[in-house]
Amino acid sequence: MTITSQNLAAVSPSGDNRRAMLLPGRLRSTTLGDLLGTLFRGEATGTLELVEDRGRVHRVFLTQGLVIAVELDGESPSLAEILRRDRAADDAVLRLSLLRSLASQRLHGDVLVTEFQVSPSVVGNALRRQMLLRLEALEQLPDARVCFRVIVRPPRGSLASWTPRRVDRASSYGGPGPHAFLHGRRRARERAASAPSSVAPPSAWRTLELTPGVEMAEIKRAYRRLARRLHPDLHPEATDEQRRALAAKFAEVTDAYRVLT
Repeated sequence: MTITSQNLAAVSPSGDNRRAMLLPGRLRSTTLGDLLGTLFRGEATGTLELVEDRGRVHRVFLTQGLVIAVELDGESPSLAEILRRDRAADDAVLRLSLLRSLASQRLHGDVLVTEFQVSPSVVGNALRRQMLLRLEALEQLPDARVCFRVIVRPPRGSLASWTPRRVDRASSYGGPGPHAFLHGRRRARERAASAPSSVAPPSAWRTLELTPGVEMAEIKRAYRRLARRLHPDLHPEATDEQRRALAAKFAEVTDAYRVLT
């Protein structure tokens, strides 16, 4: 069952409906952090899909609101790259284990643990880092269509299937805890608070030599640039009349900046 911008029925692993939620239809009207927070609070089990207009489909898999796997439609660091970067396994082991994994159609992490004696905790930590890196990449998407597919079984290779323990929100489930995949994620309320005023007069934008609607960072850069150009104390060679004109212009720029911020 696929749900988009309508009441989302979060499903527990046993298949019982837990509660109804509402997800927005477009990523631009929310943030990944808000979506994951809603699904975590609703203890949703299923797949969050982010579908870009150019056709790329990214998926976040959840069990009882906990992220257990992330699939990117594009490049992302492999398990071998993360282990190599951390010097957790040498190149020969990574190369041979990857070849064995491809030949046997088994997961690379499973082969590393069972046949090359790499510690399960080392592989598990690398998989968690891989998941968090993929979530960070998804945070950079400016927009995508949001939908949720209700499923019961996690995908092959998810952290829920990696750990032998039963998934229990009251204990560790093998994947990054809610603090890891929720903490620090941007929220819509924060984005709104950092956005310039949409009702600012056109003159404020013209004073700062900006196009209406630019990001807050661009407004701050413009103000600093103009302040260096107009601040009277930065023109010691100016006459009294010139200093008065600079001061008036600088005050106008400062007022415009305050209006926009």
